[in-house]
Amino acid sequence: MTDQPEFLPMTVAEAERLGIDRFDIILISGDAYVDHPSFGTALLGRVLVDAGYSVGVIAQPDWRSDADFLRLGEPRLFFSVSAGNVDSMVNAFTPNLKRRSSDVYSPGGRLLRPDRATLVYTDRIHALFPETPIVIGGIEASLRRFAHYDYWSDSVRQSILADAPADLLVFGMGERQVVTIAERLAAGETIHSLTDIPGTAYRVDLKTWRGMDHTGYVVLPDFREVKEDRYAYARAFALHYNEQDPFRGRPVAQPHPKTVVVQNLPAKPLSGPELDRIYEYPYTRRAHPSYTEPIPALEPVRFSIVSHRGCFGACSFCALTHHQGRIIQSRSVDSIVREVERIAKMPEFTGIIQDVGGPTANMYGIHCGRWESAGTCPDRRCIDCTVLDRSHEEQLRLLRRLREIPGVKQVFIASGIRYDLIGPEDEEYLAEVCKHHVSGHLKVAPEHISDRVCACMGKPSREVFDAFRKRFEALQEGKKKRQYLVPYFMSGHPGCRIEDMVELAEYVRDTGLYTEQVQDFTPTPMSISTTIYHTGLNPFTLEEVHVPKGREKRIQRALMHYRDPKNYGLVCEGLQAAGREDLIGNAWQCLVPARGRSPSGGPRKRQTRRPPR
Repeated sequence: MTDQPEFLPMTVAEAERLGIDRFDIILISGDAYVDHPSFGTALLGRVLVDAGYSVGVIAQPDWRSDADFLRLGEPRLFFSVSAGNVDSMVNAFTPNLKRRSSDVYSPGGRLLRPDRATLVYTDRIHALFPETPIVIGGIEASLRRFAHYDYWSDSVRQSILADAPADLLVFGMGERQVVTIAERLAAGETIHSLTDIPGTAYRVDLKTWRGMDHTGYVVLPDFREVKEDRYAYARAFALHYNEQDPFRGRPVAQPHPKTVVVQNLPAKPLSGPELDRIYEYPYTRRAHPSYTEPIPALEPVRFSIVSHRGCFGACSFCALTHHQGRIIQSRSVDSIVREVERIAKMPEFTGIIQDVGGPTANMYGIHCGRWESAGTCPDRRCIDCTVLDRSHEEQLRLLRRLREIPGVKQVFIASGIRYDLIGPEDEEYLAEVCKHHVSGHLKVAPEHISDRVCACMGKPSREVFDAFRKRFEALQEGKKKRQYLVPYFMSGHPGCRIEDMVELAEYVRDTGLYTEQVQDFTPTPMSISTTIYHTGLNPFTLEEVHVPKGREKRIQRALMHYRDPKNYGLVCEGLQAAGREDLIGNAWQCLVPARGRSPSGGPRKRQTRRPPR
């Protein structure tokens, strides 16, 4: 492994101390620079250093002047641009489109990044260094690589590669791609010749495209079609969704007014040893020493461990299929143990591993024999497959090893577990997780309990969640200090009507699962749910789907917080619209009292007697 610096340099003075007179690659990010493997700049930067390249970092440059972009000079090979760990528009606005007052990825939570950061940064760099290659990546570029519905402008926007003066787009997890790009540019190839790298997208001018043989390409409806015709948009989404497998995927092209965007098939997943290597670099798990204020996003993950990548859950509102993919890539137990042993020696470590997991913690170690040679099946969801080896033995082995490490007092699973992977035969697993790895609350994400809404979300039915909830509750019997489920629910999702939210509110009332963890659905680029939100169509069947918007969306959210007096009017309106006036009154089963508010301003007290459970 190539010698790694304590931190990637952010100034010329730091570069000189490392003997660097000109950087090979400069990484520009919308996040503050934190040397932690959960932050893309740190991870990709160390991968490139390990491959033998010098790397500089420009974090959160002031886009209103040239100074920050000129600070490190011109790189020998390319600039890499990312908006950061989160899409800049998701980061800047709440689901109801109110601008956020802070940014957890910035020092002191200050607002330091522009909207549509990838475009803004790329425009500035291209103006200053017009001959230097620019590669864009990160979640913002990855999920905007085709024409996409943009919730914040309520419009269909071009591929980010059609708008940005960039030469190449890296999608997905970019380790393989950035090293390959660096190697080939260093060998003398031009950036415009790099059109065959898996996990990248590039532009072709219209004249060249017309003269090409399109055999083997999946050609999507063009930008004008998808902008003007909701059926064309839905068809385009289904076409590229079905090609997001690194083994069976095909190149996908979409014409735009001035260019054609071509996506190569996704990059192959990293092997276990490759994952071990990149997560065992000597990360300091600290913010760069130049910062005088804390980076809020660091503390919740400082002592967390990434155990694997990928998720085969196929939730409709999640775009992970287009980014990390469905194939689970797990690190070895020994590698994770070594990482925790290093953490245990850090002076700041208090003995608590905050999380060991990935997109879904209990997918660690799950494997399918097809994945390494044929990829995922095109005609079924892995989560429903009876052939998939769902054993939790490898995760239990990992957790037991971690508990034995000197200096480690507690190992938590904070990233949540997929409860529909925990069957009646997994009682030992659930009991051990509850006993050793849950800090009073276990996070699960049923999202809804109406079967028709769950089906639209790609989530399991109410029956599956009920069975899990009862098994969890049975484990609490006899405990002096009981644990609680923290369910995540969602309002306003496509397919959800007011009566479905009333059903969910009643479920919360009857089970005692009242929670503040309610997410109002936000249409983010390149998810199934966002396609339905925009088109009103299921993209795979082209059937009409109800989409709550405007006041109905507000009512749905209010129904999940029916106990909040501020929501009284909206809740009553929703109950009346659903024909459920029986839930307005003073009987135990009513969600809100009758006749408005009491003289004190709060809701009238209702009878507290409740039926036996």
